[in-house]
Amino acid sequence: MDKLRIMSVFGTRPEAIKMCPLVQELASRPEIESLCCVTAQHRQMLDSVLEVFDLKPDYDLDIMTPRQTLSTITSKCLLGMDEAIETLKPDMILVHGDTSTTFAGALAAFYHQVKVGHVEAGLRTYDKYSPFPEEMNRKMVSAIADLYFCPTVNNRENLLKEGITEGLFITGNTVIDALKTTVRKDYVFATEELNRLPYDEKKIILVTCHRRENYGEPMKNIMLALRQIAEENPDVELVYPVHLSPVVREAVDQYLRGAPRVHLIDPLPADEMHNLMARCYMVMTDSGGLQEEAPALGKPVLVLRRETERPEAVAAGTVKLAGVVQDDIVTMGTRLIRDPESYARMAHAVNPYGDGNACRRIADAILWHFGRGEKPKDYQA
Repeated sequence: MDKLRIMSVFGTRPEAIKMCPLVQELASRPEIESLCCVTAQHRQMLDSVLEVFDLKPDYDLDIMTPRQTLSTITSKCLLGMDEAIETLKPDMILVHGDTSTTFAGALAAFYHQVKVGHVEAGLRTYDKYSPFPEEMNRKMVSAIADLYFCPTVNNRENLLKEGITEGLFITGNTVIDALKTTVRKDYVFATEELNRLPYDEKKIILVTCHRRENYGEPMKNIMLALRQIAEENPDVELVYPVHLSPVVREAVDQYLRGAPRVHLIDPLPADEMHNLMARCYMVMTDSGGLQEEAPALGKPVLVLRRETERPEAVAAGTVKLAGVVQDDIVTMGTRLIRDPESYARMAHAVNPYGDGNACRRIADAILWHFGRGEKPKDYQA
């Protein structure tokens, strides 16, 4: 019997962190030929993850251009995917989450009548402009997909409410699988500044902020809040790997650069980011992935957004919404810094995002779909 040709498509750093373990799991199955197509929506940051997982793509669209727009990203992905699909002839295309690459990859598969598996399916805020453009990307992919790999029960419930009843699997999140590979107690950072941080003497706060919905006034408020937290808490040091987006870098330079005990560094490879997260005190972020990764490492998370499509972590107590108002962010951050009981409640809450076997469940589900194995049991938190 011929091997199934399963092509994983991704283009950004967060997608790569979550998809590389799956590409490797698929490659370990004798029934599957695991193919990988990257769009390079984020070139440099994507390449750093590929290097960590020692993964060489079968196809590289290399679409990134300076100050690219959503329209250019989507159109270049779509046109590039035509050639990749015609060359590699996959039986199924896997896309992840909610990026422009995700939407274009699923749409290209549909145009070629190739089946689609959606990894990290069913996340919703029900506000089409927040996160922007991610909320609509994932909803449109849901309309195309054949298999839905939901990290949690809540994600499956969202899809059931929308009338999607077939091909649903609860798998846990593949990012937990990635952490099993990257986090080590004896890890030595290549970024020397991270080796010199006083992890035992100070409270190290890991910060990220890059979402389009936060551009403008929200990002200004976030930067000023971070600066105030650093100025008012001498026992704290902030580490901020600054996204390569020119908009983000301009905001950081204007409002945060020069603040005391704030380390502004370049984006980190996945293994460095994960090990920094494992050693830090807490995380403040507008990232989606960090809301899943940090709780798995016992780190409280303050989300620098108005809402989150990951309500499971909020319900579990590992994550709190801090919003985008300066005073609110400062109040919530200061409480976790100065109140040991508040910190302990968040740090010791149960992580709802998986047991590190999501990739195995997804591979099993794909084989079952094509009549080559048993249907996997759903993950239960």
